[in-house]
Amino acid sequence: MVTIKNLKFNYPKSTIILDQISLNFVPGNIYGLFGRNGEGKSTLMKIMTGLLFPKEGSCTIFGESTSSRTVKGLQDSFMVPEDFELSPLTIATYAQLNAPFYPKFSKERFYGLIKEFHLSPKDKIPNLSFGQQKKVLIAFGIACNTQFLLMDEPTNGLDIPSKSQFRKIMAAAVDEGKCIIISTHQVRDLHSLINHVVILENTKVLFDRSLSQVSEKLWFGKPSQGAKEKILYSEPSFGGKSVLERKEKPETEVDLELLFSAVLEEPSAINYALKTNDHEHAI
Repeated sequence: MVTIKNLKFNYPKSTIILDQISLNFVPGNIYGLFGRNGEGKSTLMKIMTGLLFPKEGSCTIFGESTSSRTVKGLQDSFMVPEDFELSPLTIATYAQLNAPFYPKFSKERFYGLIKEFHLSPKDKIPNLSFGQQKKVLIAFGIACNTQFLLMDEPTNGLDIPSKSQFRKIMAAAVDEGKCIIISTHQVRDLHSLINHVVILENTKVLFDRSLSQVSEKLWFGKPSQGAKEKILYSEPSFGGKSVLERKEKPETEVDLELLFSAVLEEPSAINYALKTNDHEHAI
C-alpha cells in the first residue's frame, strides 16, 4: 500500500532528519512507529500523506507518488496530527462539512464513537478540552473508513481510562483491507494493540520487525539464577527483566517498552540475533 524507497528529507537550513529510509506498509496491520522526540516520526507521516515532499527518493501510496496528491490518495488516507486546531463548530456541523471529502464515511460509526467517548453531537468544539477534541478527530478518522489511517501521538491528552478505550476502539477498527500507523514515543500506550514495530534513530530505520518475528526469536523476562544464556539487554528499572535469544525457551509476550529500550541501547545485538535466526530458518 505504502512504499518508501531511499527517502531523504531535511527542512530548509536544517540538518538531515531522514536519510535513506526504505519501508513497506501493507494492509491488515497496525504499525507502531517509535523513536525518541525529534527523530522524524511526524515528518515521515507528513510525507506519507503528501503534506511534505521528499528531497530524494520516493514515497508512493496505491502505486502513485504521495507528492502528486491524487484524488484517490487523498480520499483513502486520513491523518490524526499531534497538533491541530479544529473549526469553531459543533461536532455535528464539523462532521457534516468534512464527511463529503471521504466517500466511505460512516455517519453511524462516527456518532457511535462520539457516544462511546461520552460526547454529544451538539457539543461546541471550542468548549471541549484538548483530550476531548482529540477524541472527536480520532472518531472522525476511524469513521472515514480509509484504507490508510495515520495517527501521530494519539494518546497525548488522554487520561488513563481513555487510553484503554482508545486501544479497544483501534483493535476493532483494523481489518485485512486497512493499514494503520500509530506514531508515539509513549511505547507503553500501544501495548497489545500493534503487530509490527518500526523504530527510527539518528535519521535511519533502526528496527523493522513484526511482533510475531520478535516473539518467535526473542525471550522477555527474568532469567533464572545461574542461567548460562547470553543476555542481549537488561535494565534494573524493568524489575530485572532482560531480553535473550528464545531458542528452546517457551514463548513470552513481547514487552514493548523493554524491546524499545533494547533496540536503542543494543541495536546490533538485537538485530544480529534476529538476522542469525532468519538465516538458520532459511537453511
